[in-house]
Amino acid sequence: MQQSVGEAPMDMSVCVIIPYYNGSRYIERSARSVLEQSIPPAEFIVVDDGSSPAEAQALDEIAARMGFRVLHKENGGQGAARNFGVQQTRSNFISFLDQDDFYLKTHIEILLDGVKRKDPYFGWVYADLVEADEEGLVVRRETVVHRSEHPKKFLNDMLGKDMYVLPSASLIRREAYEAVGGFDPQFTGYEDDDLFLRIFQKGYTNYFVKKPVTVWCISDNSTSYSIKMSRSRLRYIHKLVQNFPDDPNKGRFFANDLFLPRFNRLVLGEAMRAIVPSGSPQDQKMVQYRDELIDIMNEYVKLMIANPFLSPRARKSLRLQAAVLNTRSRFIIRAAQFLKRRLKKSEE
Repeated sequence: MQQSVGEAPMDMSVCVIIPYYNGSRYIERSARSVLEQSIPPAEFIVVDDGSSPAEAQALDEIAARMGFRVLHKENGGQGAARNFGVQQTRSNFISFLDQDDFYLKTHIEILLDGVKRKDPYFGWVYADLVEADEEGLVVRRETVVHRSEHPKKFLNDMLGKDMYVLPSASLIRREAYEAVGGFDPQFTGYEDDDLFLRIFQKGYTNYFVKKPVTVWCISDNSTSYSIKMSRSRLRYIHKLVQNFPDDPNKGRFFANDLFLPRFNRLVLGEAMRAIVPSGSPQDQKMVQYRDELIDIMNEYVKLMIANPFLSPRARKSLRLQAAVLNTRSRFIIRAAQFLKRRLKKSEE
């Protein structure tokens, strides 16, 4: 990492990268939000990540009409598409946008104002988002500010909680991005947390702007609501366990203190919901992946209990919950939930 930026003024050029996959329904809206910025980007690229021929052609036609650059590549996932796009640009700052989201008009302007030009270790600046439905109708004006601590200052907070730093609301210094090799392409969920965690560990600083700059549109097709997220979460947990082993000599018990509280409810909860679903569309989607979600749960439990420093209580609880879920019996699971509630009430 550079020790100083010298006396020369910092290059404030910005590139915008949109990864695209069969998204002709949304891309005109997202592209227009980039082209109509109060401060336009120096470079704007849409990366087609192996869409169907019809969707790729639709993208080319929209790009020709609206005037932006398109690159086509074989399918490799969103992280790989983002990396590929960055490699084709030169701007000092990198901004991403998902195809189904869109920027507010002052997105680039607000984030550039948040750049600390005299900070030689500056890594990224990020902001809040407006949450909306698939059509862009607003659900809430503040999305991340109340869900996590901002800006990021402590490693344990980044390991024990979802970070809520979204690339679509961030401006990343190229030096920092390239120092960690960009996105890890194995992830199709948690790739954001993984990237910013690695930039943080490299010693780069970050800053938070308490203003929304992007409209985050949640739809049934969002990655957050698919089996891809469950698969990628397990890969991310494996990476965290490998990179952050417990060290009793230093009093560091990452698995027991951070990973279990963060991931237990998600991994075991998804397996349970696939067996005993509610009436929600998300739970109904999980039912079709029941066996895979149970396999993911079993692999997670195996990974956690393999840790010799896991507390006996946590080890026993994991094994018991896994045994109940592996019955695949709605009756047994509901009976276990009932007994758990009764036990908790008796202890109060």
